[in-house]
Amino acid sequence: MGGMMAEALCAAGYKVVGYDPSALARKRLQKAGGRALASSTAVAAAADVLITSLAKARVLDEVAGKIAAAKRNKSRTPLIVIETSTLTLDDKQRAQQALGRAGIQTLDCPISGTAVRMKEGGWTIFASGPPAAFKRAKPVLDVFTKNVKYVGAYGNGTKMKFIANHMVAIYNVCVAEAMTFARKMKLDPQQVWDLFAGSPVLGNGIFKLRGKLMVAQNYLPATMKIEVWQKDMQVIGDMAKSVDCPLPLFTACAPLYTTAMAQGLSHHDTASVCEVLGRMAGLKGREA
Repeated sequence: MGGMMAEALCAAGYKVVGYDPSALARKRLQKAGGRALASSTAVAAAADVLITSLAKARVLDEVAGKIAAAKRNKSRTPLIVIETSTLTLDDKQRAQQALGRAGIQTLDCPISGTAVRMKEGGWTIFASGPPAAFKRAKPVLDVFTKNVKYVGAYGNGTKMKFIANHMVAIYNVCVAEAMTFARKMKLDPQQVWDLFAGSPVLGNGIFKLRGKLMVAQNYLPATMKIEVWQKDMQVIGDMAKSVDCPLPLFTACAPLYTTAMAQGLSHHDTASVCEVLGRMAGLKGREA
């Protein structure tokens, strides 16, 4: 996700500096026209708007500390951090507090969509935090999508992302179940996709993107890996417990993603739950 954003900013004419522990990612940035620096601290010292896109809470804690340690001239525009990761609300607030102690404003701006969806203009960004900081950051966010929604106080962005991912988890299994049902009835899965993916009533982005993978029964390369999705499922479940909200459909879907992990599909797309259901139904899939 970070690489896609950096490339888009370079293409839009922004001066982009960045850091990633992966040498391959740094090389990709330089190829796109950006400049790879030696650390997150160096990026924070050089940039006026900084975007973080991270997979784990401990990494966000580490990066927030490194950003806060940057030495910046007081005459410069104050640094704004746009935090786009999908993590728990506690994780996000801990980072906000660490950065706030260094005089840095943070926006909570998780993204609904995959790298593939960005190329199609299909991202939605749920922006939350100080209104003045959002106003400064919005031109940067507009490079990625025209679906930038300001949703209020810091943390509301993460809550909206939980709602989005809650529905994605269910829609994905729903499409997989329908495709399995179609195969058992000897229907052509491609015809099912053609009829329903674009339907104004039954179609949606999940059907269009993941349904196509289910038709082909080919889940590599992944737009969202099962093993990464497990983390997103966990944080949604934890939030639901914290507010005493039952999620019966979401809870019913969870074992299918866990089974996909057990069946060796951890690095495959989340659409591979269709293989799990297919095996349950006695069908032989390409992955098997």
